[in-house]
Amino acid sequence: MKQFVRFKKNGEGVYGQVTPEGVYRISGTPFDRPAPEEWVGQVDDLDLLPPVEPSKIVCIGLNYRDHAAETGATVPEEPVMFLKPLTTLIGPGDAIRMPPQSTRVDYEGELGIVIGREIFCPDPVDARRAIFGYVCSNDVTARDLQRKDGQWTRGKGFNTFCPVGPYLNSDVDLGDRGIETRLNGEVRQSSNFGEMVFDAEYLVHFVSQVMTLYPGDLIMTGTPSGIGPMSAGDVVEVEIEGFGVLKNRVVSAEA
Repeated sequence: MKQFVRFKKNGEGVYGQVTPEGVYRISGTPFDRPAPEEWVGQVDDLDLLPPVEPSKIVCIGLNYRDHAAETGATVPEEPVMFLKPLTTLIGPGDAIRMPPQSTRVDYEGELGIVIGREIFCPDPVDARRAIFGYVCSNDVTARDLQRKDGQWTRGKGFNTFCPVGPYLNSDVDLGDRGIETRLNGEVRQSSNFGEMVFDAEYLVHFVSQVMTLYPGDLIMTGTPSGIGPMSAGDVVEVEIEGFGVLKNRVVSAEA
């Protein structure tokens, strides 16, 4: 497995490859598969940014059977798809801001698929090849507004509502890895990818029959059961086995 980060250097976002010795800067993006170059330090010493720069964030709803059950929804016959605006995207360590319009904001720990090549309407084999890697992500949701509106754009679309990171993990077999969400250190979600209704390759195949996907595009694959509210002052962590821990604090609307 290879792991990449994106970090701020001299006011710009640059990519690096994580090694046992630390992080080495790379030229361009990970999708070009460049060789590591200049050593820049340890991960904890860098100002990390979201490890992807997508042209779009495509999300899948109700993709775990237990989550569909806890929401009283029927397991879908095909993926339920929606979009998050790019202004939702934040990185590890950044703050999730509670919007003043909402009285309930939930965490939703998820696996994110990162596209590595341009594709449109592929066959399943092409979909598999188009996956560059995976990230930890959090589909933060204003639950009360989602229910009130009857559709998901506002409830899912506030600024800071898509934390992603810390690593972009590539050259890895996804398998049935575990996923866990913790709120203030307490486990709230715990599942594995074997519980998904639609797996990663199927989702890429499905989405790319609707819209062209470009390198860096992000597909968030749905959340397992255990969703719940957050409050200002909380710390939420999403951990995928072997993929690192995405950690963000929650702040008030006035912060």
